[in-house]
Amino acid sequence: MADWQAGTDLNMLQLRARMLSDIRAFFAERDVLEVETPVLSRYATTDLHLDSMRCHVGGRRYFLNTSPEYAMKRLLAQHKLPIYQVSRVFRDDEIGQYHNPEFSLLEWYRPGLDDVMLMDEVEALVKRLYLRDDGRRTVSVQRISYHDAFVKVLGADPHEVTAHQCYGLAVERGIDIPRGMSKSESDRDAWLDWLLTQAVMPLVSATHVFTFLYDYPATQAALAAIAPNGAGREVAKRFELFFGELELANGFLELTDADEQRRRFERDNRLRQAAGKEAMPVDEYLLDALAHGMPSSAGVALGLDRLLMVLSDSESIDKVIGFTVDNA
Repeated sequence: MADWQAGTDLNMLQLRARMLSDIRAFFAERDVLEVETPVLSRYATTDLHLDSMRCHVGGRRYFLNTSPEYAMKRLLAQHKLPIYQVSRVFRDDEIGQYHNPEFSLLEWYRPGLDDVMLMDEVEALVKRLYLRDDGRRTVSVQRISYHDAFVKVLGADPHEVTAHQCYGLAVERGIDIPRGMSKSESDRDAWLDWLLTQAVMPLVSATHVFTFLYDYPATQAALAAIAPNGAGREVAKRFELFFGELELANGFLELTDADEQRRRFERDNRLRQAAGKEAMPVDEYLLDALAHGMPSSAGVALGLDRLLMVLSDSESIDKVIGFTVDNA
């Protein structure tokens, strides 16, 4: 007999509802407009590390969005107003302690703000949700640059280190080396990602501490603008928020150059093909919106299921999702 009941109890459902209510109140106070955009799209993400789910409607291929980003940026280019959205998104990814293929994402965009100012707003929201109705809790928040985190833990400059040197750092510290990872410079960013998760964040972000990691290497810009940091080095103006080692959010000072965005999409697809993956259709609507003119903005995506794990002190995502993929 099928297990038809939800995997969460009434208290968790109420906590989720309260979290969503508080989020909407937070943005209402700041005159940020709630919007809705489609879940289905003719286009998909080109990101090497993300895979879109496919479906067919009327014989035509569509993709389930991994994020509402592209459509929200089209609204931003058209109306030039601060906007946010709570949406369901889909990623053909691993299933495990922190992953479910369908999950809830909070995404928002703030014209006129930069990445540092948006970190301030993310911190304000997280503190409000984390401290609500619990006088026993305190909150610790720290900020550290990608460069300083690597130097502190590994003694290596992530903007200068080579793939071969990354391999040596992994061997020195007894870090397992993923199958297929080479010493070739084409794997340099993969090495940095691996060292970040396996060595850096476990020592930089303590348990029950919110940590903002910012100013990523320029080669990891994704959809972020590239600009000089305080030391004059070109960096990707993006940040990630962690709670301990758990990644919660990813934010950018958004790229607004349509030609550069097209080049990045094309580069992503070349990387996908080199990795044996299918090249994805580039979102021409987004590129047209950028060419029309999107205001200088900062944007961020915050995983709500993982945030609910933090708010409820849950150890796995299946404790906060009513119906995971296994009993959907």
